Amino acid sequence: MKLARLAVMGIALLAAGGAALIALNMTSSNTGDPVVITAAPAEPPIKLTEVLVTSKDMPMGSTVDGMLAWQKWPEDGVSPDFILKSKRPDAIDELKGAVARQSFFASEPVRESKLIKTDHGFMSAILPSGKRAVAVQISADTSAGGFILPNDHVDVIMTRRNQNENAGNQFDTETIIKNLRVLAIDQTIEEQNGTKVVVGSTATLEVTPEQAEALTVAQQVADKLVLSLRSLADSVPGTPGYAAFLLAQQNNEPNKVRIVRYGQTVDITTKK
Repeated sequence: MKLARLAVMGIALLAAGGAALIALNMTSSNTGDPVVITAAPAEPPIKLTEVLVTSKDMPMGSTVDGMLAWQKWPEDGVSPDFILKSKRPDAIDELKGAVARQSFFASEPVRESKLIKTDHGFMSAILPSGKRAVAVQISADTSAGGFILPNDHVDVIMTRRNQNENAGNQFDTETIIKNLRVLAIDQTIEEQNGTKVVVGSTATLEVTPEQAEALTVAQQVADKLVLSLRSLADSVPGTPGYAAFLLAQQNNEPNKVRIVRYGQTVDITTKK
């Protein structure tokens, strides 16, 4: 009996050893190559420099005093006309008293071409080359209810009484000049029915020399000049309707101011 038990135990041990050997072979065959984890390459640091910017919104015509600050800016995004602290560390003091020729947004880099010194006339500085500025007397009823503001574009409409004796109480109305930019509105405070409101009394328009002459004559002979507010969508270069406006100007006759005096008719032609 002892021999039989020993034989059974030996067979069991052999079977267990064989099973273990098979399992070990299967495990070793499924083991792949070792995975090597490496760190991602570090990105190069962004080089920064300090650029002069506006610390708050700055409307056209305002002084820069207290509105400038240095701000870090990526060197790759620096424009040649930006003001850098590394080159002009005293720029804030140097620009004291300067006036904005155009509006600035907060944190917008300052370009010196958009500023003027106080020793130059502001209006002459914002006028483009070859343009003139002409003032026109206006009121709320002749300026789109008083909603015309600087940088808006307008048409000038002239109304006058018909000089023909047979015409009776009739008026002639015509648009004499189109698409003029409003440079400024002289605003005064008036009291109307106990309420103080802001009413523009003079509009300064950007015109060509020829348009300046025609507009001056029109103010002398017209019973009333009315400013008709235009949509910016067809007034400013680059807008969808501006090309259509230029095409219409080419197809139509030039703007004319016709003056009838003592039976003689004189036409003054304006140019865009």
